[in-house]
Amino acid sequence: MLRLGNDGPTVEPPFVRLVDARLVVAVDGPVEVALQLAPTPAAGADVAESLAVSVDGTAVQPSEVMIPGMGRVHRLHVDGGRLDVQYHATVSGRFEAEVATDADRIVYTRPSRYAESDRLAAVAQAEFAGIEDHHDLLAAVSSWVGTRLSYVPGSSRPTDGAVETLLKRQGVCRDYAHLVVALLRALDVPARLSAVYAPGLDPMDFHAVAEAAVDGRWSVVDATLLAPRTSLLRICCGRDAADTAFLTTFGGVADLLEVDVSAVVDGPLPNDDVVSLVALG
Repeated sequence: MLRLGNDGPTVEPPFVRLVDARLVVAVDGPVEVALQLAPTPAAGADVAESLAVSVDGTAVQPSEVMIPGMGRVHRLHVDGGRLDVQYHATVSGRFEAEVATDADRIVYTRPSRYAESDRLAAVAQAEFAGIEDHHDLLAAVSSWVGTRLSYVPGSSRPTDGAVETLLKRQGVCRDYAHLVVALLRALDVPARLSAVYAPGLDPMDFHAVAEAAVDGRWSVVDATLLAPRTSLLRICCGRDAADTAFLTTFGGVADLLEVDVSAVVDGPLPNDDVVSLVALG
């Protein structure tokens, strides 16, 4: 990026994020494991990454599966033992804003398992009637969810959806995101859930936010206000948390023993104007 200074134009250094994730899983196999830890490379940014996976100290090589419009999954078969996963990435620059496709506008306006927009239609219409401009609507929904819910770690169950969250009036990041998504879909605004790395988040963990299609592009909505939106790095996205879990197992028994996540920027955290449209990347 060029910036004018006293001595003429200068080149602004690229925005750099460094992210790490480590999982330790005890597997009583055989088990099929699907990992979603790696952001999907896109135009506008350079990604240097490494993924190391071992079972009882022996390195194994997972296969990579690209799910169109959602992200990358690394899949492997484990017969049993201690599964250790280590992911690292250095991301220089920002991904270009993602375009909302015609397929997105259909898929992400429908109700889903954890974003029951059909059951919240009356609430959405009553609370946000008359807001025609989608820019204003995103800000209104984000503010409404953020002021109605309390962020309480451990307060929600993995099976809770947006309706249960609204009834309890508390939850964690995925619950905030599900409620935002459901309300926007109830107002015919395509919305989806994205799992992200979040520099500035405290305590550090994987983070979940909503994205809404406005003016043909995806913009991020985070009613928790726990990290600057301009620092976030999308890992994957989908209809709701069912599509974006960092670890999924099929068959057998697996016990998650450790999760360590780190996400920082090289330099000061960026400011976040909460009423502006921001694209993940």
